[in-house]
Parts: sequence; structure tokens; C-alpha cells
Amino acid sequence: MPQVDFVCMGSSLVRRCRSAAPICLVAAALSVAAPAWSQTSRTDAVAERQAEKAKDLKPRMPPGAERAFKWVKDELIDEPSGLYPLFGSVYSGGGFTLGAGYRRYYGDNTHWDAKVLQSIRNYRLLELSTDSWNHAGGRLDVHARAGWRDAPDVPFYGLGIDSPRTAAGFGVTQAYGGADAVWRALPNVRLQGGLTYEDYSVAEQSGSRPSIDSLFTPLTAPALGLDPAYWHGTASVGYDWRPAAGYARSGGLYQVRYHRYAGGVDDFDRVEGEVVQHVPLVRQNWVLSLRGQTDAILGDTAVVPYYLLPSLGGGDTLRGFSSWRFRDRNAALATAELRWIPNRNIVDVALFYDAGMVAPEFGDLTLRRFKSDAGIGVRFHGPAATPLRIELAKSREGLHLVFAGSAAF
Repeated sequence: MPQVDFVCMGSSLVRRCRSAAPICLVAAALSVAAPAWSQTSRTDAVAERQAEKAKDLKPRMPPGAERAFKWVKDELIDEPSGLYPLFGSVYSGGGFTLGAGYRRYYGDNTHWDAKVLQSIRNYRLLELSTDSWNHAGGRLDVHARAGWRDAPDVPFYGLGIDSPRTAAGFGVTQAYGGADAVWRALPNVRLQGGLTYEDYSVAEQSGSRPSIDSLFTPLTAPALGLDPAYWHGTASVGYDWRPAAGYARSGGLYQVRYHRYAGGVDDFDRVEGEVVQHVPLVRQNWVLSLRGQTDAILGDTAVVPYYLLPSLGGGDTLRGFSSWRFRDRNAALATAELRWIPNRNIVDVALFYDAGMVAPEFGDLTLRRFKSDAGIGVRFHGPAATPLRIELAKSREGLHLVFAGSAAF
């Protein structure tokens, strides 16, 4: 019988065996099979325990805060369809505003939308609109809207950066209808044009302020007592490389917008320039956001109604001052925000600083006379929109609370 060399189980001693070779081969086979059998048993036991647990599985129920945030995102932030609650602004100074909208899609990228808004100061808005995106190879968006707004108690402090803190009041209603189109001629290059008919009616204020005609004259409140209607044409060109205009943590906007008002008291022209830059910090957990803006009436002879003059004050400009606090033919504004993003899908927190000035001549805008404020805000947002913004701002004229239905910039 041939000689077989093997290692006996449990020993490092190599032995030689001649007559017992078959027995040793069986023992070796059993020593190999035993671990495999043990592994199979353990696998079966694990599978059995998992099957027992599966009998008691239930869908995960998120905690209350998570459910609340999901509701806000689904119902207020993402593009809704059907009936939905709505935050917004009827007219600056209207206070907290709540309403509802009804949206219905009648194409892949087209819908009509009906909105109703009511503020705590009895400002009201009714609007019907339609919006259609991504035509002509994804380059063309078109929009049309018609509506009516009523602002029964608007403050007027007079003209200039040194206007008194005591305001008169007036009511204004506006009926409007028009359309516009946006053409993306090149990547990030936006050309916009539109035409709207705007019919204004001025009435006595509904609040406790003195009436405007008791404190001002047509010299100090241009077009006082008149109810003009205008064809308002707009044209703009801009380089916009933000992910979305309604919410952005990166990119920027460089834009010039021209307005032509025809009819009314006099024809007049107005030009706005705006620069926005978002600088991501620490992997976009923090963002430094900067804005500079100018607004000017061209020429110095046309009579421009006091409520259509460039202005500062309120939730979109100098947030620490009352809405419409400063008015004149020229305005400049600078804003800086440091934004912290605790949740990239729902909420941001921001510290901000605003500074600005108005003047009768563009050359009179000087930094040393800028009014300023600072504050903190919370913004509820989605990937492309900011439907609710709440901010508290402090200036030399006190604290002001802002509720808005759009991004700060």
C-alpha cells in the first residue's frame, strides 16, 4: 500500500500511516464538513429570526416636527396643484397676509392660477394668471395676468431722505392686465419684455393718519388728486447664473431694467440696475449674499405720481423702516446677508444689514447720508421658491417685523 502523509486533527505532528489510511481520510473529510454544516445552521437561525421580526414590521412614522416640515414643503413650497394655502403680499405695508390659490395644469409646462389674498390691514388682491415655460427648445417662457388690488391705508412721509417721521395716508386701487415673455438667448443670458395696462384710483385713507391732501400739495406730492392710467412697458437684459430666482445659495444676477410709462399725467422713463452675488462658504452650509441696486427717473421735467416714485422702506429694501418710508426720483440700496442653512430643503436663517438713500438728483446719492438697519430672519423655501419669509429688523426708528411671500433677493 502506498505511503500517505497527513496532519492528524488537533496535532502538529506529522505521522506516517500505512494500514489506517482509509480511516484517516474519512476523519479528514468530516473535519472539513463540520464547519460548513455549522455555518449553514447559523444562517438558518438568522433567517428564522428575521422572519419572526418581519411579522411585526410597521411603516415608519416620522416625529411630529418632521411631519410638519413635510406638510409645509408639500403644500406651500413645491409647485402645488389644485387648492393650496398662500402667503404673499398685496402691497407693501399691508402686514401679515394670508390667502388661497387654485392651480390647474393644462399642459406639461403650463398652468392657470387663481389667487385671493387678504391682509390684517384689509389690503386685498384678486388675480388670475397663466404661465407657460420651456418653449422654443427650452428658451422661451411666457406669462399673462390680470387682477385688482386695493390698499386702503398707504403712508406718505413726503419726499427726500430727511422727510419727517409723521405720515399722511391715502388709499389706492389698481386694476391691471398684461403679458410678458422671457427669452434665454444664451446660457444664463435673459432678455425680458412685457406690456401691462395699469389703472390707478386714489381715495381717502381708511386709517387714523391725516389725509394726504391736508398735509401736502401737488408740489410736495406730485399728481395729488389725479387718477392716471398708464401703458407700462418693460424691457430688461441680465446675466443670471443662479440656480433659481426664487431661492439660491450660489451664483449671481447682473441686470438692467427699463420702464416706459405712457399716458397718465406725463410720459416718463425709469431705469433700474441690480447686482446680486451669492458666495457659498463651508460647502454651502453658510452663504454670504450681497446686493446693490439703483432706481432712477430719467429726466427732471415729467410729473411722476408720488406713489410711482422710487422708494425705500419695507420688506424688500430697508427692512428696519416702515414701508414707503423714503421716496424721491432716485434711490440706491446695498444689502449684505450671512445665511446659515440648517436644512437645505426647507429652512434658512439669515443675519442681514441694509443701507440706502433717496435723492432728487442721482448725483446727490452719497454714502455718508445712507440710512441703515440690521436684523435676523427665517426663510421657508424649496429648491426654487421662498413662499414664506419672516424677519425682525432694527433701525433708529424702531423694530419692524416683516412677513413676505418671496425671497429677499
